[in-house]
Amino acid sequence: MDFTKLPSILTPDLGLLFWMLLAFLVVFFILARYGFPAIISMVDERKKYIDESLKKAHEATERLENIKQESEAMLQEAREKQALILKEAADSRDAIIHDAQEKAKSEGSRLLQEAKAEIESEKQQAIRDIRTQVAELSVQIAEKVLREKLSSNDAQMKMIDRLLDDVTAAKH
Repeated sequence: MDFTKLPSILTPDLGLLFWMLLAFLVVFFILARYGFPAIISMVDERKKYIDESLKKAHEATERLENIKQESEAMLQEAREKQALILKEAADSRDAIIHDAQEKAKSEGSRLLQEAKAEIESEKQQAIRDIRTQVAELSVQIAEKVLREKLSSNDAQMKMIDRLLDDVTAAKH
């Protein structure tokens, strides 16, 4: 292969290579002196920002997990309180029902006693009324019988004598 016939761009001469190398070293020195530290500091800042973000995300995840656990505990406590309140309400309801039944029984018993007492009172009043009526009837019948028997003077005198004999016999 003959390199002399190739275009000059593919076969640069030594002067061009020197100036290209010099330009490269100047640009590299400027970049190394000013550009790379700025780029490295920006990359380090970005790395710190990403690390902090990851740390904050991890902390947020932990806090979220703690909040979940706390909410589960609070929910469980609320369920227990609800069960306790429902039990207390049921016990209270049962006590109220029991008290109402006891009051109803005592009131029923009291009303029954009052009714019995009133019936007994009315019974005694009825017996007194009957006795009074029987006594009045007996007196009326006795009066009629005595009038018929004692219609004459002889019968009246015999009756008086007999009653006096009964009285004197009862005293001895």
